[in-house]
Amino acid sequence: TSSASSLDTSAQFQDNNGQMQSTRWDEQQKVFALEQVCGVFRVDLGQMRSLRLFFSDEACTCGQLVVASRESQYKIFHFHHGGLDKLSEVFQQWKYCTETHLKDQQLTDERTCMQFSIRRPKLPSSETHPEENAYKRLDVSAWLHHLNESGQVEEEYKLQKAIFFGGIDISIRGEVWPFLLHYYSYESTSEEREALRLQKRKEYFEIQEKRLSMTAEEQKDFWRKVQFTVDKDVVRTDRSNQFFRGENNPNVETMRRILLNYAVFNPTIGYSQGMSDLVAPLLAEVLDESDTFWCFVGLMQNTIFISSPRDEDMEKQLMYLRELLRLMHPRFYQHLSSLGEDGLQMLFCHRWILLCFKREFPDAEALRMWEACWAHYQTDYFHLFICVAIVVIYGDDVIEQQLATDQMLLHFSNLAMHMNGELVLRKARSLLYQFHLLPRIPCSLHDLCKLCGTGMWDSGFIPAVECSGHHPESESCPYGGLVEVSSPKPGSEGKRGLKTRDVFAFRK
Repeated sequence: TSSASSLDTSAQFQDNNGQMQSTRWDEQQKVFALEQVCGVFRVDLGQMRSLRLFFSDEACTCGQLVVASRESQYKIFHFHHGGLDKLSEVFQQWKYCTETHLKDQQLTDERTCMQFSIRRPKLPSSETHPEENAYKRLDVSAWLHHLNESGQVEEEYKLQKAIFFGGIDISIRGEVWPFLLHYYSYESTSEEREALRLQKRKEYFEIQEKRLSMTAEEQKDFWRKVQFTVDKDVVRTDRSNQFFRGENNPNVETMRRILLNYAVFNPTIGYSQGMSDLVAPLLAEVLDESDTFWCFVGLMQNTIFISSPRDEDMEKQLMYLRELLRLMHPRFYQHLSSLGEDGLQMLFCHRWILLCFKREFPDAEALRMWEACWAHYQTDYFHLFICVAIVVIYGDDVIEQQLATDQMLLHFSNLAMHMNGELVLRKARSLLYQFHLLPRIPCSLHDLCKLCGTGMWDSGFIPAVECSGHHPESESCPYGGLVEVSSPKPGSEGKRGLKTRDVFAFRK
């Protein structure tokens, strides 16, 4: 009897245990279904590596909550209609959410090591360009003030400065962009520009006729090398933009013709993926097919803002960017160096440079950045200052969590389309201003501003150039940079002084 009773109890326990497991399984399946269908998920915030709040509006109510796990997996919550400020108040009352900074790294309890910070879209006055609010957006009235009776731009430098700080009103982009892209010269009159348009339109259709009159063998080769990729890219470029939306949209075909004709016009460059991302905004603003084509030619040929994917072009950009980071954000540069060659390749920013931030910011903000770069105000490389600004504002997690190369790439990729473009632009202008004030610059950045007309140091003051690296092909610095020699210590007379690299005072 006792044996039977024991068996009954055991069976009942197994039944209950099976029901519990079944219930737990059902709950897990429901949670999984919610995650897949609705994006709902559960997470223990106490076990997370970091919690960041990025406000995107001046009132600090909207923005993003970015949660990073210890395995560097990210979840991003978007607050489009307010409420993030309320959540911020709740988090600040939670014991695990004391704001942490780089200097607060001596915590011993692992559970309290979660990084927590709040970023607001404001810069302290010490980090803002002194002329930041002096210029409004260039509208029709302001544009006409820059033109004389013949239609010539009277003071190119003043126009460039106004665009650099204020941008261009969308209503006149189609008229102003051709100047910035070297299609029109600033000295040209209205009549000369109209004559140029007619001439260039004729040249454009001659290029198109050359493409259409290829032999069967030439067409086959062109399709394999160019047209196949173009046809694949244009149908998925900016289709959310009203200008390209819908099936059989003629503007998509126009973009296709421009890209194919450009590959004929410049067979050396031909076509590479990403060019459609650059042509689309030009066509949407300039509208005319021929004018857009020649603006694109100017963009590809006459601006350093564009970097082709060729290794030597990209490496030049990355070399300058590494040096700027070493100068402006040494802690981040030190982290890159600790990762070795992989870290110094900075894979996270390749797309920024190749596609001109178009995949990192909404169109309105990305085009403002394009205009600021096209203005060539004080530097031809303003896009690199934008890169540094992104790192300064959004890169703290990389240093605090000592992220590896792949994790760093994931970190910045997850922030795409969720960063504050205006804040980044203001910070980039501030960094350029601080660079302008340096009494001396490293020779590695000597060429950074030499092509921009009036130049970085328009006041007549040119800073000293100091040698900051090795020049294997030359015994002395090719830029005339001076080598700072340390004072000899007692007993070390006759020894050659060491080159000092980190000698440039710079405020982050």
